[in-house]
Amino acid sequence: MKFGIFYEHQLPRDWEEFSEHKLIKNSLAQIALADQLGFDYAWEVEHHFLEEYSHSSAPEVFLAAASQLTKNIRLGHGIIQLTTNHPARVAEKVATLDLVSDGRVELGLGEGASVTELHPFNLRFRDKRDVWEDAVRCTLPMFYNHGWEYEGEFFSFPKRAVIPKPLQKPHPPLWVACSQLDTIKYAAHRGMGSLCFKFVNLDAARAWVNAYYNTYLNHLEKLTDYQTNPNIAVVAGFMCAPTDEEAWAKADGWTFFQFALQLYGKEGPFEPGSVNFWERYQEWKQTPEGSKRTGSELIGSPDTIRQRLKELEDANVDQVILLNQAGKNTHEDICDSLRLFADEVMPEFHGRHPEHEAWKAAVLNREIVLEDIDTEPFNMTRGRKPTMPSTREARDMVAGVVGRPESSTSTGD
Repeated sequence: MKFGIFYEHQLPRDWEEFSEHKLIKNSLAQIALADQLGFDYAWEVEHHFLEEYSHSSAPEVFLAAASQLTKNIRLGHGIIQLTTNHPARVAEKVATLDLVSDGRVELGLGEGASVTELHPFNLRFRDKRDVWEDAVRCTLPMFYNHGWEYEGEFFSFPKRAVIPKPLQKPHPPLWVACSQLDTIKYAAHRGMGSLCFKFVNLDAARAWVNAYYNTYLNHLEKLTDYQTNPNIAVVAGFMCAPTDEEAWAKADGWTFFQFALQLYGKEGPFEPGSVNFWERYQEWKQTPEGSKRTGSELIGSPDTIRQRLKELEDANVDQVILLNQAGKNTHEDICDSLRLFADEVMPEFHGRHPEHEAWKAAVLNREIVLEDIDTEPFNMTRGRKPTMPSTREARDMVAGVVGRPESSTSTGD
């Protein structure tokens, strides 16, 4: 397997004057260290207006800075929001990042997490999948066509030369954010890599991996002309320490990640500054739900983490993405965790990666046929889904992102 690290830029209250500056600088130092230690990927999200949960609204700037401090680690948009960015700006920013990083970009494409993010851009939550699909059709050909024009359901773009072009041809590898596990099949259907959360056990991992590759092989339907990227990467809470007890003590607040996102989805939007999410989280941790462990965490000693990674390796997961910039985890603990993992765990899994690549090649060549396993028993929901059908309504965007001149400007969920 390969290994990545994952950044939301979480910043729970209370804040000081230079808290955001310290957060960004520490994250850059962690990525530079990960590069030196031999980690394969660094992933950065894009979110808007989600205070405490994610202070990461300009990932292309952060990743560009990281590119100048590193040499080998791949730099992943995990993800860039196609719903809140103009297609041409996505193509321009991603291509420029690919050039300054010497061709190390991974391009995850996402929709946005909640009405808190989408409504300020005059987007309906229920329409986000339809807008995303049209954005894919509009954006990706800009990477490999010198001149491109597009007339779609939501986007209308006159013929222009979208420059510069990325170093990787025809474009960086494509991924889809899968906050809902059933989106794993959708990612395969569209021929893109799946960025999802860690499965609860080996049976679940094998079921979803098999479903992904069977869908990719038998039900592939690309949205436009692009290079497919059959891959499964899973994100897991992470802290590696000499003992399990020490690891859990250092990672005590890692579930702030899931708590804050769910709170925004259920109760948001909030009046800015009116809610202390960290205090709400401390209250939630005292409840039965908040106090239990999921069993999917990669938190513990090297031996404990090794055992859990072996399950993912046996299920043929391509990449494990380690989330240890979460809650109030300290910079020192994060760096120590990365060092210990790189010294005592990562080398053996890297060493066996050629075996996985051989298995994968055989599957894609249909030399190995994977069992169809029912995924419904393992279909956990982590984020909010739209509860109303898409309006399929073209509309003017406040930010000039989407819509046609003659479209309605009404708002709603």
